[in-house]
Amino acid sequence: MPDSPEYLARVKSLAAGENHLDQQRQTPAILSELVSSVPEAKLRERPLPHQWSVSEIIAHLAEDELVTSWRYRQMLENDGVTLAGFDQDLWAEVGQYRSWNPHEALTMFRLLREANLRLLKALSPEQWQRHGLHAERGRITVQDLARHMAGHDLNHLEQIRKILSR
Repeated sequence: MPDSPEYLARVKSLAAGENHLDQQRQTPAILSELVSSVPEAKLRERPLPHQWSVSEIIAHLAEDELVTSWRYRQMLENDGVTLAGFDQDLWAEVGQYRSWNPHEALTMFRLLREANLRLLKALSPEQWQRHGLHAERGRITVQDLARHMAGHDLNHLEQIRKILSR
C-alpha cells in the first residue's frame, strides 16, 4: 500500500527544522510517559473500528523500526539497493497487533531505536549519503530515511495524544 503524497508531505513538514536524531532519541521516553499511567484496556481501545488503538500504533512503531533497521544497513552495504515497501495494514493483521502487550511493544521499539541510533551516530558524512531506491518513494538516502523516521514519530505521537485525550 503506497504512501499518499499528503502523508509524505505531512511527515516531512513535521520533521522540518528538527534535529532528527534528537527527535528519534526522545520518542521512546515520550511514548513511555504518555502510556505509563493509562490502563491497558484503554490502550487497546480503537477510536473507531477501522482505526488503530494506541497499543497497535506502538506495535507498528516497533515493526517499522525493524524494517528501518534493515533499510539503513542495506543502504550502507549496497549503495543503490532496491528497498521494498510494505502494507502496514496487512502487517498489523498478520502480526496480530491487537494482541500485543503495549509495554512489550514499547520495549521492542526502544531497543531497536537505540541500536539504530548507535549505528547512525557513528556514520561518516559519505555514509549518510548512501541511498536506496524505495519502491514507493524513489531515491532515498540514509539521511532522508532518518529524517522521515523523526517525522513518522511525531505523526504517531500526535495521533496517540489525540486518542488518549478522548
